[in-house]
Amino acid sequence: MEDVLRPLIVVGGSVVVTLVLGWLADQVLRRGAAAHPQAPLWNLLRRCRVPLQVVLLTALLRGTFDKSRLDVVERHAEGMGRLLSLILIGATAYLVIRVSAAVVESGYSRYAAGARDAARVRRVRTQVTLIQRIVTAVVAVVAVAAMLLTFPGMRALGTSMLASAGLVGIVAGIAAQSTLGNVFAGLQIAFGDMVRIGDTVVVGDEMGIVEEITLTFLTVRTWDERRITMPVSYFTGQPFENWSRGGTQLTGTVFFQLDHSAPVELMRERLPQLLKECEAWDGRAWSLVVTDTTPTTMEVRALMTARDSDALWTVRCEVRERMISWLYAEHPYALPRLPTAPAAGWREWTADGGRARGDGGGFAAGRVDGAGLTPGLSDGRSDLPED
Repeated sequence: MEDVLRPLIVVGGSVVVTLVLGWLADQVLRRGAAAHPQAPLWNLLRRCRVPLQVVLLTALLRGTFDKSRLDVVERHAEGMGRLLSLILIGATAYLVIRVSAAVVESGYSRYAAGARDAARVRRVRTQVTLIQRIVTAVVAVVAVAAMLLTFPGMRALGTSMLASAGLVGIVAGIAAQSTLGNVFAGLQIAFGDMVRIGDTVVVGDEMGIVEEITLTFLTVRTWDERRITMPVSYFTGQPFENWSRGGTQLTGTVFFQLDHSAPVELMRERLPQLLKECEAWDGRAWSLVVTDTTPTTMEVRALMTARDSDALWTVRCEVRERMISWLYAEHPYALPRLPTAPAAGWREWTADGGRARGDGGGFAAGRVDGAGLTPGLSDGRSDLPED
């Protein structure tokens, strides 16, 4: 009877103590959240209840499993002890990662709630994200090293490796030069404020929003929802455009190629009316000027502002569409046309379709329509000029 009760007491007691301690910890965190509703840390720490219970249960079993006095336990005591130790190390590392993530997320949430500068919020978000990744990587490496050191053979290997750490470090540094460069570049980006999560950047011919920054790579989401993954070292060694570096507000332009008779003053009066009807315009500035001319057209530039790149794209498209529609409806003469002129060396064409003398004087008669001059026709066919 004792052989049955003893294992039940050891295992069952460990489970009961774990559940009770986990419940007490959850009640303490729940009361802390109720007493400080403005602080999200308490609710975030409640997510760590499961890894905490795993740590408690594993620690209790690791210290009491040999008290069960079962034959199978006594025969495999060393293996079971090592297995429980490995589980305990892994669960503890996971608990540390979850607690650190809760603390970092809580601090960022409180800062973002009280901050007014969106650029600084994105900067802090980038920094805390990389800090959390560094903490996770360090904890994972330490946990793996601790797991390996539970094996006697690994202890001897570790001692010999420490003796030649200098040579191994040099070889590893040369072999992983690119990876280490990306890691240091990631730290430089995080604390140098070069680029932040949420920034609008132009890399090469692609424009997008920085979606993720890690220690080794950076992900840019384009307007058509593609993801461009690039090494972070690119942003420390190559030029790129950051449209959100000094703020998200942008200025855009729309160009119109119009006839010289276009009513520029009326267009200048019409532009602010169009902008007021566009919700994406931020109301900061606008202008309309003639920027260039050619023998057949002139170039008119409309300038407008917006709160960010997406809003600017919307404003530009709406202004272009509505201004052209207004010109077509109210001032069609302002739209560009393709003028034609008679070419020298052609024979004269008469209104009745007959040939006249070819003295190189051009068209003698013809029809003028919206496309220019067209030779007169009489019998449904046209005669081409002779060379």
